[in-house]
Amino acid sequence: MTPGDIAAADPDKVAYIIAETDQRVSYAELEAQANQGAQLFRTLGLRRGDHIALLLENHAAFFPLCWAAQRSGLYYTAISWRLQQQEVEYIVNNCQAKVFVTSIERRQVVEPLLDSMPGVIHRYMVDGEIGGFESWEGALANMPQAPIADQCEGAAMLYSSGTTGYPKGVKRPLPEAGYGEAEDINLLRILYGADEDSIYLSPAPLYHAAPLAFCMGCLRNGVTVVVMQHFSPEFALACIEQYRATHSQWVPTMFVRMLKLPEAERLRYDLSSLRCAIHAAAPCPIPIKEQMIEWWGKIIYEYYAGTENNGFVQLNSEEWLSHRGSVGKPLTCEVHICDEQGEEVPVGESGTIYLGGGGAFEYHGDSEKTAGSRHPKGWTTLGDVGYVDEDGYLYLTDRKHFMIISGGVNIYPQEAENVLITHDKVMDVAVFGVPNADFGEEVKGVVQLRHAEDASPQLEVELLDFCRAQLSHIKCPRSIDFRAELPRHPTGKLYKRLLKDEYWSGA
Repeated sequence: MTPGDIAAADPDKVAYIIAETDQRVSYAELEAQANQGAQLFRTLGLRRGDHIALLLENHAAFFPLCWAAQRSGLYYTAISWRLQQQEVEYIVNNCQAKVFVTSIERRQVVEPLLDSMPGVIHRYMVDGEIGGFESWEGALANMPQAPIADQCEGAAMLYSSGTTGYPKGVKRPLPEAGYGEAEDINLLRILYGADEDSIYLSPAPLYHAAPLAFCMGCLRNGVTVVVMQHFSPEFALACIEQYRATHSQWVPTMFVRMLKLPEAERLRYDLSSLRCAIHAAAPCPIPIKEQMIEWWGKIIYEYYAGTENNGFVQLNSEEWLSHRGSVGKPLTCEVHICDEQGEEVPVGESGTIYLGGGGAFEYHGDSEKTAGSRHPKGWTTLGDVGYVDEDGYLYLTDRKHFMIISGGVNIYPQEAENVLITHDKVMDVAVFGVPNADFGEEVKGVVQLRHAEDASPQLEVELLDFCRAQLSHIKCPRSIDFRAELPRHPTGKLYKRLLKDEYWSGA
């Protein structure tokens, strides 16, 4: 199925809504704009397998652009609008984009790049024009609204969030099936019970893999999508009430921020329409998830997957309550836990998580990184560490590259982070290794408080004691610094690299 099928059956049905402005776009409007975009791409000479890039905020033009590329057999790379000039330049050139579309809001970032994107043949801008960029709306105006003659499925080629250096472009083979003819597992319907009467709330940036994939899946199935341009905890609750959202997707930091609202604000809104709340992207501390299930009910689903789409592991609330801390059992793959030599380890023992039987992928233009993700038996890894219990449920320990080695002992900072985030005065936390002359590394905590004025040496001691009361002392920070804000990606991933670089500079 495609948005065109929905438009033909019910042209006035709302495809998506921009929550902050209540701007509504019908399926007929989405289909017309997407067809015009596809016609333009063909006029420009783009053919199946070519690449485009877009640098847009959560804008009304985002979905028509993606659907124009999707039906044209193109790879489309959505770039984080939070990135700076050098990072945008790297991604546009690395993905070999022939067309680049941005908005007037991104002017300061893109204007200096005019002479730095040699492979880009055509540059377009939404909501305005500057030198070197044509109007996207103007370019579409003269294009037919009929489908192109050679419709075929394209695919997103997104970049990892770059928490450990330059991001990697995740490239998957283009589907061989014709446009709208693929017989993929319909997770929205099978797992989450979504149908044409469902309302899906998306509080995250659309350039990220999970929000984009779920929103595109919703639009393919006739589900109305409500897009928040920016996440704020109380407004998210208000959107559930206002739009009677039935389905939504979150990251654990959003849960934390909603839970730490004053109780009167948190309980003010009617959330009774919500039937399914999905979360992923980062490990969720057990107490946080317990509180969410107590608040929202047993409607919370979790999954473990990546932009690489090499497997899907999931579970519902009932399963989680009997396997607290798990991210689920494999649905579209099998899980293998391996040691440093690539040998599988016994049940309950931690190691690198490999997934077998999932989708194929490569890191665009980087054979070394692609090879580094492969096991000799063909399994692939996202670089996470974890273990499987006797019932086959997977548990995440941490990212492999976040591991701290102190005096020869391996320490995974996620454990301390999961404890500290539950303290009433803590809004966000990062734990990582810093230089130590005797042990090589020691454990450091950096904390963002709910109220910055609470920062004090006394509170540092209180937080250290709070952590040591629940974990082995060796796993706990030896000291804590306070920051006004931590460098966290809207998808929930923490840019520990930026913090670590400060402490390791000159070491």
